[in-house]
Amino acid sequence: MIYLYTFLVGGAICTIGQLLINYTRLTPARILIIFLLAGVLLTAVGAYEPIVEFAGAGATVPIVGFGYTLAKGAMEGAKEGILGGLLGGVKAASAGLTAAIVFSFLFAMIFTSKTKKQ
Repeated sequence: MIYLYTFLVGGAICTIGQLLINYTRLTPARILIIFLLAGVLLTAVGAYEPIVEFAGAGATVPIVGFGYTLAKGAMEGAKEGILGGLLGGVKAASAGLTAAIVFSFLFAMIFTSKTKKQ
């Protein structure tokens, strides 16, 4: 059943993003920021943790989950002091950020980019 819950929650998040793209004039960058901030705010009020427990990767893989990870890390780091609060989010998300940078570099070295022909 967890696979179904994961699919439904992740799909719902992506559906909301697609609806925002189709029916608003928001740019993809603004939608990304809205989702990131939604993850942070929902975590701050304690509403996103139950969604993560219910759906697992369906809630943590989309960009909303990145906001959740940053906020959760910052809140845990804040217990150590002000510096911990500032660095806690970066520590919590460091594995994902490192993977994104390393794989981006590797793919840039392997493949050559081409401009679109219009």
